Amino acid sequence: MRAALALLLLLATAHAAHRGRAYVREKVCQEYRMLGKENFRTLTIIANSRKYSNGTFEEIGHLVREIVSLAETCCADGADPSCYDAGSTALSVKSCSADSPFPAHPGTAECCAHKGLERKLCLAALRHPPQPLPQYLQPSDKELCQAFRQDPREFADRFLYEYSSSYSQAPLPVLLSSTRTFLSMVSTCCISPAPTACFLKEKLERKTLSLLTLTSNRICSRFSVYGKDKVSFSYLASLAQKIPTASFEDLLPLAEDAAELSSQCCDSVAEDCMQKKLLEHTAKVCTALSARDTRFADCCKGKNLMENHFCILALPPAPAPKLPEASEPTSKELCGKEGALQATRSLFEVARRHPSLPDAVLAKLYDSSGKLRGDCCSTKDPSTCLDSKHKRMEAELPPLLEKASQLCGQYNKLPFLEFKKRLRESLAQTESEASPAQLEQLLEQRVSFASTCCLPDSPLLLCASKV
Repeated sequence: MRAALALLLLLATAHAAHRGRAYVREKVCQEYRMLGKENFRTLTIIANSRKYSNGTFEEIGHLVREIVSLAETCCADGADPSCYDAGSTALSVKSCSADSPFPAHPGTAECCAHKGLERKLCLAALRHPPQPLPQYLQPSDKELCQAFRQDPREFADRFLYEYSSSYSQAPLPVLLSSTRTFLSMVSTCCISPAPTACFLKEKLERKTLSLLTLTSNRICSRFSVYGKDKVSFSYLASLAQKIPTASFEDLLPLAEDAAELSSQCCDSVAEDCMQKKLLEHTAKVCTALSARDTRFADCCKGKNLMENHFCILALPPAPAPKLPEASEPTSKELCGKEGALQATRSLFEVARRHPSLPDAVLAKLYDSSGKLRGDCCSTKDPSTCLDSKHKRMEAELPPLLEKASQLCGQYNKLPFLEFKKRLRESLAQTESEASPAQLEQLLEQRVSFASTCCLPDSPLLLCASKV
């Protein structure tokens, strides 16, 4: 397994190429011989489906055939030492041709402006951003077995492609384990005399791994879009909304721990990094918050820590508590050594007072806060700069926060048709001068935002553009 993971890292990022072309060939050939052609091929499908998650099955198939053929030809006994370098160069040229059969990527043209090793390294580093939501829908047991019996190899290839591209941000070891056990389940149960009972048993055994795949894909999608600092804030804000009576000092260490977990495990090839760290993190959350909140205590009662973590993630925001007015940090504090911490504390106070405020709005506030400090703290008179911007924010921000918070609060509480009906009535009152067509357009915009961005696992990039 460890050898397989090392290979996947090599295929996915080509970091080893920094040490020279011969080293890459030596490593690839070592893994190819150790794993054998079929295992090498399987891992190549997973790695490239994950890397080019928007690619079609046919495009991934073209790329996989080329990579496997290159290894098969150039790793054979007696192959010319220059074979691999020449073959990988030809592959990069093919990637840059106008009629390339490989998956398209927006950054390909920039890579193709380079030559030689630099071009290959650039192409190897390309990776699609996270998909808005996982697309894979598991067919019924009967449909699985029909497809499996029809063509076992085609079934396995298509599943590896669909699952790996859908959960493209889950760490490689998690994807490997998840796909392997799923294919094992299908091949075992579809020839079983009692397939229904077999599938039931196998799915129960896979439950923790399925939750780990889903959860780690979500964690690492957030990390790839936000980066470590913003992930820490996003997690802090989420906890503040679920348990608004907890203090900043209670929740910040848990948020920093979650961000550290993401940075350590999302790109790690250590076999159990994500599972081990996630379980440790869940135990910390349960220890810190169970005694403070009955909902957290209920989530933490289970013996399966992965299910406990999933339960905590799914907790809806708590009702807004009555809190004293929060004090604003001074310009000296915002521009001092701990300016970022002071700004985060201020945003934490916003999150706990507006529990239904969606992540996309809080993330925009985080970005604006950073820009504000960047713009003002470098001026000759930070205090005047910050004061003038704060006055404008005080006029514009509260209505916006109230509107977004109310929209998501109603969306999460009401049945969809009732939500839409009330929103239409509200808009008719507040936008009395708008024509029927304009009202309908406003309604659809708000409904689209709510249905996409008010959920805890909302697509980050899409919602950022909608705010």
